[in-house]
Amino acid sequence: MLSAVERKIEQFVNDLDDKEVLGLYRKLPHGKRLRAKLILKIAGNSLPAIKTAAIVEMIHAASLLHDDVIDDAYARRNKPSINALYGNKTAIMLGDILYSKGFLELNNIGPQVSKIVSNAVVQLSLGELKDVSLSKTFNIDREIYLKMIYQKTASLMEATAGAAAVLAGKNKIPYMRYGRNLGIAFQMIDDILDITMDSETLGKPALHDFEEGKTTLPYIYLYEVLDAEEKIILKSLHTKRLSKNEEMWIKVKMQEHGVIQKNYMEAKVLVEEAISLMNAQGEDALSSIAMAMIERDF
Repeated sequence: MLSAVERKIEQFVNDLDDKEVLGLYRKLPHGKRLRAKLILKIAGNSLPAIKTAAIVEMIHAASLLHDDVIDDAYARRNKPSINALYGNKTAIMLGDILYSKGFLELNNIGPQVSKIVSNAVVQLSLGELKDVSLSKTFNIDREIYLKMIYQKTASLMEATAGAAAVLAGKNKIPYMRYGRNLGIAFQMIDDILDITMDSETLGKPALHDFEEGKTTLPYIYLYEVLDAEEKIILKSLHTKRLSKNEEMWIKVKMQEHGVIQKNYMEAKVLVEEAISLMNAQGEDALSSIAMAMIERDF
């Protein structure tokens, strides 16, 4: 039923009666549509579920448009980003339009779903701001980082599962926990892939996060185990355009101390807990979505 979600998004964008916006939207990569899949798995293929899935995907697309501007990212999934093609102002305004249209359509779903999704967007925005603030310094506080990725990434996944449960008349609490775990694990894996995968696979420069000032969990864990001299070296590379030798030094040190494996196992524990929660609800079909969060290469 993903095709129905795609048609509904297209309809929502067409409703705006603006050829420029439609043309810009069609240049956006669709991605895996994990949030839409999650809603359809939980709530079925009713019209409210399809509409909610379309709205959530529009909100997610809007957040990525803003994210690309903030991160000076000029490629997404090996395609030029909207800000690379048309500039930051166009990317920001397209994001605002998708956000606004999404909120407008939420009014037609129901107050409880609208409240859950709207609150997530507030958290998402707070997380974006915190991400910008954290990028100005070399952050070594794990809890601060985890709160930021909950807000920026996991809150919308949490709301997606919760909204779907409401639509299906199910208890939203375990579903929201499931979504929260998936969102945090998803970001943890993203952080790992930024280090371990090549630029071609990622569709963006490798180790781009660290160059942009993001001290993600692998760097926090690495900093904790380095000696005093190595700590100084790592901090000196923060926000720097890395040479091949510097990239290799970081990767070797992470391998030496088992940092990537530690981070991966942390994400896996979250996913396993999410699967157990859903198995207890008789939702065995949600296991494949959960596993897709950690068994991916981009």
